[in-house]
Amino acid sequence: MQMDRPAQLVLEDGTAFSGRAAGAPGVSAGEICFTTAMAGYEEAVTDPSYSAQVLVFSYPLVGNYGVDESRMESNRVWTEGVVSRRLRPSFAGWLAGRGVVALEEVDTRAVVRHVRSQGAMRCALGEAEPGELLARALAEPHIDYERALAEPELAHPPLGLLAGTSEPYSVGSGPRVAVLDFGCKRSIVGRLAQRGLEAYVCPPTYDADAVLELKPRVVLVGNGPGDPAQLTDAIQTVRDLLGRVELFGVCLGHQLLGLALGLGTYKLPFGHRGANHPVRVRDTSRVLVTVQNHGFAVDASDAPEVSHLSLNDGTVEGLAGDGFASLQFHPEAAPGPLDAIPFFDRIADACRSAPTFAAS
Repeated sequence: MQMDRPAQLVLEDGTAFSGRAAGAPGVSAGEICFTTAMAGYEEAVTDPSYSAQVLVFSYPLVGNYGVDESRMESNRVWTEGVVSRRLRPSFAGWLAGRGVVALEEVDTRAVVRHVRSQGAMRCALGEAEPGELLARALAEPHIDYERALAEPELAHPPLGLLAGTSEPYSVGSGPRVAVLDFGCKRSIVGRLAQRGLEAYVCPPTYDADAVLELKPRVVLVGNGPGDPAQLTDAIQTVRDLLGRVELFGVCLGHQLLGLALGLGTYKLPFGHRGANHPVRVRDTSRVLVTVQNHGFAVDASDAPEVSHLSLNDGTVEGLAGDGFASLQFHPEAAPGPLDAIPFFDRIADACRSAPTFAAS
């Protein structure tokens, strides 16, 4: 029988939700967010894009099919905490074994409604009094770069630089794709290798010259956590690569490409996270059902480079132009619908048709 361990989730506006501790003991904090996906919990908590966030699962029973570590998107859990209505013991134990604070028996419908109406905010959770948790939430650094500038003592270091690899490595064989890693999911690299490509994964600190020295056929700017506006050096790297090699981007990489093109980005009220978000291919009637996990978006709904638009709220979901293409959603579909998988075929085709490489 599971021991009763009363616990709380407290948001920075003082709203508190009662529950029961189901993971590791202690207290944790981060920015609260929620996903509507009904599966893929191993992938979600190990996706580096969830760095510095507390993840609420809106689906009421999480852990239904056990834990398969081959589905992990990195070598560790990145979420700061997990909140659910009910956690299956196998998943709860797996989280506890990795030191992750997790709550169950929380009214997650009420949490999601509150976040949807009040917007993303910091929070803390664990086996502590509400006042202690509120103080911990208010001491948590801001993910939003503009808020961090207003309170520099509460500024995160650029999360994408922390989540990316520190040493380059290669997966697969064939024409080379250089992958700029700001927290890129393993399944993205795997999709490239499955198409007969070599994915050469680079640290996020590589500049354009370092990338081009690898003589890639194309460059993919990968996904990752945090506010893209904070990654000023990476924006310059992408800007310097434009026109010199064919560029692709996914999620954070899409946002960095937008900034490199002179477009803006902004923080969404509560983000897009789930596995059934409808996206229309611009100037067509084609609709893709997509996997999403992002809290920022490109501000360019009328720009000619926009290739995809969200049917939920009209946000920009893709960019395309001479020598570049990007998607805000996750085409690797791990897990999720396979509608956008052809994006990797497009990368493979670009690799095989690329002209003789020239770094200058």
